[in-house]
Amino acid sequence: MKKVYENVYEMEHPLIQHKITMLRDRRTGTNEFRKIVEEIGMLMGFEALADLPLEEVEIETPIEKCMSPVIAGRKLAIVPILRAGLGMVSGILALTPTAKVGHIGMYRDEVTHEPHEYYCKLPNPIEERTIVVTDPMLATGGSAVDAVTQIKEHGGKKIKFLSIIAAPEGVKRLHEAHPDVEVYIGHIDRCLNDAAYICPGLGDAGDRIFGTK
Repeated sequence: MKKVYENVYEMEHPLIQHKITMLRDRRTGTNEFRKIVEEIGMLMGFEALADLPLEEVEIETPIEKCMSPVIAGRKLAIVPILRAGLGMVSGILALTPTAKVGHIGMYRDEVTHEPHEYYCKLPNPIEERTIVVTDPMLATGGSAVDAVTQIKEHGGKKIKFLSIIAAPEGVKRLHEAHPDVEVYIGHIDRCLNDAAYICPGLGDAGDRIFGTK
């Protein structure tokens, strides 16, 4: 991984980069797009959760008893930003099936490009959990900043943010607003265009995941 800022990392794993190219291709259909987003979510989750705490427990193998490590506490929460963030959840759940799942609903004003929240439901007690926020695209950074702010206001402390592609403007905005949050990005693209879309980007992730326009 490449360190962009303190606590901000761009992933350079060949499998992630290969799959992002497949997402970018306009010929990639809904079913394939959805599966690739799930796969990238799993790969990114594998990297981002490398620091989960472990504890030793006693088990009995077919040969003998021994002490062996397991994830301590199992207190993990996955919080997708609706609706596109849902596409990454199943991949992370495949790694951590006991994780709780919350949801934060945001929509973007088509004129101002600023986010508006319409839903927030988080697992309790949220303050004791490692929280993984997912959104395939980090564009202006408005939704990401607001989502993390909401989580903190509910008591969340240890927060990781996962995004498949991002614009430099969004990365900077999120980092400046929440420098304590660990941010993991599949690829940082060139810029935002006048309509606040990431370039070269991959289009609208939500529309491509769910087959809507």
